[in-house]
Amino acid sequence: MLRKEVQRLLQLHGLRAKKALGQNFLVEEAYLRRIVQAAQPFTGRVYEVGPGLGLLTRALAEAGAEVVALEKDLSLRPALEAYLEGLKVHLLFQDALDYPWEEVPEGSLLVANLPYNIATPLVTRLLRTGRFARLVFLVQKEVAERMVAAPGTPAYGVLSLRVAHHARAEKLLDLPPGAFLPPPKVTSSLVRLTLFPSPDDPALFRLIEDAFRHRRKTLKNALLQAGYPRARVEEALRALGLPESVRAEALDLEAFRALRQALIPPQLGLRQAGGPGELPHPGPGDAPEG
Repeated sequence: MLRKEVQRLLQLHGLRAKKALGQNFLVEEAYLRRIVQAAQPFTGRVYEVGPGLGLLTRALAEAGAEVVALEKDLSLRPALEAYLEGLKVHLLFQDALDYPWEEVPEGSLLVANLPYNIATPLVTRLLRTGRFARLVFLVQKEVAERMVAAPGTPAYGVLSLRVAHHARAEKLLDLPPGAFLPPPKVTSSLVRLTLFPSPDDPALFRLIEDAFRHRRKTLKNALLQAGYPRARVEEALRALGLPESVRAEALDLEAFRALRQALIPPQLGLRQAGGPGELPHPGPGDAPEG
């Protein structure tokens, strides 16, 4: 039924999925219901990024959610406005990466089939705002596995630690390519992040990014290459009982927090020159979270 509805809407409005915008329309009704169930209860306003033809949007609204849907593709406007007419949905036609997420009401929710090309930077930004209670989204399976990865596993890295700092992460299920039209070349996963109060810590994540920038190196060598003083690095490792052969991927979030305290004197943890959270060493610029 859902597949036929997607095909009908595409034909009715003369539309086709745009690969450049990461458009893959969900066409399996069982998965649509599971996304809505994973997002409930709707304890705040629900934001959706990339509503496409509006099927998830409609399902959320009919389940009682107050939905704000952001769509970058203006060619979808007639289809969305017609399909969602009369429902409690506010459509915004703009790039989600330019939206002022820091100003949304506290306790908001995100529910979305995220375009793969913006998923990591968008989720990272939403986590950092502290404005959301829950994020429920479809994303490429590889990215989902990085979000829930444990220390010592190949997928573990900056994104894993970012998520752990802000939320309890669950990978709920995998969706095959055939669940979408057109089918992507990868498997997708449904992820739910339940956030807890945890202020952003720019200094901590600058340290984590430096530690993972050259993940094949030992933690000591990665930090030395980033510009941390040798004596301070060696003293911090000794204080935490870490061998000099340890790599960043072996440390969990609490270990990195302890390393931050041991490595960076409190009076130097934050400074305004160059932006909040810049560490007092001449290391390279910020790496992307990954």
